[in-house]
Amino acid sequence: MALRGKGMLVVFNEVKPRDERDFNEWYNREHIDERVNLPGFHRARRYVAVRATPKYLATYECNGVSDLAAPGYLALLANQTPWTQAVMARFTHFNRMTLRMQIDQTHGVGGAITVVRFVPDPARRRELLEWLRGTALPRAVKRPGMLGAAAGENDLEIANAPMQQKSMDHPRADEVEWVVLLEGAEAAATSATARLLFKPSALKPFGVEATPVIGTYRLLYGNQR
Repeated sequence: MALRGKGMLVVFNEVKPRDERDFNEWYNREHIDERVNLPGFHRARRYVAVRATPKYLATYECNGVSDLAAPGYLALLANQTPWTQAVMARFTHFNRMTLRMQIDQTHGVGGAITVVRFVPDPARRRELLEWLRGTALPRAVKRPGMLGAAAGENDLEIANAPMQQKSMDHPRADEVEWVVLLEGAEAAATSATARLLFKPSALKPFGVEATPVIGTYRLLYGNQR
């Protein structure tokens, strides 16, 4: 089964150890369900780090990236529940990305995911897409233990819409970052695949100057409708 739409919100966050119990209860009992029931949203999943920083990752799949700047969604961000306000006030790290999904070669739901983040040269976008679609992701999916792969680019206008609405979601995004999601049955498979296929030398032809950020997570909870 493919992704549930062409848009995805990806959130990285973390709290102090003493706040984790309430943080996890909030995510599992309120936040995921609240988001899944918004118009245009279909599935949400959250993960904890196996080898990654920040410690927690959440993904939210929607019809399109425009759902992440829709009036109803922005109104919810600007009028958080008391529990949400209390939990978010304790975040020690928070980064959100609003992805326009460009490639979807996923299949089912795996127990682990590795996220690869990098900033390419916008002038080499076409070549990057061709490489991801025709070479890198098909190779990833064929490796033992792998179940699927997808890639998307952060839409800056959508990513910064909550700031324009003066909601609690921040910080501002200033460059077009790409995200590759490698999904598998186990963390060892997704991590090994990421480090084999997304070495700095493999991304250099697309203008990626910094070493890609690679993080591996295991599934904690998900819901869908």
